[in-house]
Amino acid sequence: MRLSTVILPIHRWAEGQKIWQRAEDLGFHTAYTYDHLSWRSFRDRTWFGALPTLTAAATATSRLRLGTLVTSPNFRHPVTLAKELISLDDISGGRITLGIGAGGSGFDATALGQEAWTPRERADRFGEFVPLLDRLLTEDAVTQQGTHYSAVEARNIPGCVQRPRLPFAVAATGPRGLKLAARYGQAWVTTGDPKLYETGTPEQSVEALREQGEKLAAACEEVGRDASELDRILLTGFTPDRNAPMESVDAFVDFAGRHAELGFTEIAVHAPIPDSDFDIDPAVYERIATEAPAQLA
Repeated sequence: MRLSTVILPIHRWAEGQKIWQRAEDLGFHTAYTYDHLSWRSFRDRTWFGALPTLTAAATATSRLRLGTLVTSPNFRHPVTLAKELISLDDISGGRITLGIGAGGSGFDATALGQEAWTPRERADRFGEFVPLLDRLLTEDAVTQQGTHYSAVEARNIPGCVQRPRLPFAVAATGPRGLKLAARYGQAWVTTGDPKLYETGTPEQSVEALREQGEKLAAACEEVGRDASELDRILLTGFTPDRNAPMESVDAFVDFAGRHAELGFTEIAVHAPIPDSDFDIDPAVYERIATEAPAQLA
């Protein structure tokens, strides 16, 4: 079980640099950030861009893996995103993971002036976005005509440091998204069942996650892939447990152990942010980072 963290892009770099460096010192496997234009309660607060933040983090660290949880088509195009990712993978020395999902109906969905896409439209676009991005990151030149995304002699030399490309961690719960995870992902990401967040129980959440894992395995079988090849990442804070697992090392080890039994290989916890949904005791957060992994080995 690997332990990772999520550092929201809310800090001016003079302060943010210290937080990313501290994540490396604490021994986290990966430090992710959200790739949004703004997000929920932070809409009227400081919020910086994900890829520039990760670029800065790459120059401030040397061992820590870095990534997005998650990038989506809401305001990105595969051709420009591929160029930025190849550059970021080079700057980091091959330490980038791309968390990628279909996007939602939040602020990003309409920031470019478009109407928010329906769930079916998001799935349609995601179904084009991921395969094209895969090609762009693995081939020197790509021409492809799609309904939503196209590329004409898009050049991406020299490609990624990581070969054949940087890993995709695909966030998905529906059948089409899970099939993309099975075909293109090196990892699968979930936050659990959102319908259980308000009124569900931790036990119901565990069962829902078990069912999601079974659907992922079925999707892998459908495309002829061994499901054990995919890492399984749980992004915490969105199950009925909320922040309860972060109240003590013992609470976290118990939570992580129950989810390890479901096949999860990585758990991502949010770095503390006062006066937010992630208002976690910094001392407990650091103890979890340094003490929990050994208990989960």
